[in-house]
Amino acid sequence: MNTKAKPGEVWFAELGMVAKGRPVLILYYPDREDARALAIVAPLTSQLRSQHGEVYLGHPSWLPKPSTVNIQGLASMDRHKLTRRLGKLTMEQFNSVKDSLRKLLAL
Repeated sequence: MNTKAKPGEVWFAELGMVAKGRPVLILYYPDREDARALAIVAPLTSQLRSQHGEVYLGHPSWLPKPSTVNIQGLASMDRHKLTRRLGKLTMEQFNSVKDSLRKLLAL
C-alpha cells in the first residue's frame, strides 16, 4: 500500500487465494496507536439488487461497471491487504452510506 487510506475512499483489496480481490469502501482506517491494524470496510458489487442494505453509486469513472456499496457485508481486514486506491465517493454518496449504516444498525 502506497499511502494511508481515508474514510470515503474506495481501494482494491486482495482477499487471498480463495476469494477474489474486490473494491471496498474504507469506513475506518487504523492509526499506529490502535490495538489492531484492521481497517473496517464495506464491499462494492456490480450485482445490483436495489434492496435494503445497499447504496447505489451509479457508474463512477474509476469503476468498470455501475456499482453499489453492500453495507450488510461490513468486514474488518488487515490494512496491508488494501493494495491501491481506485477513487473517492462524493460527500453526498458517503453521507448516504453513513445514513444507511445508521438505519441498518439502529444507531
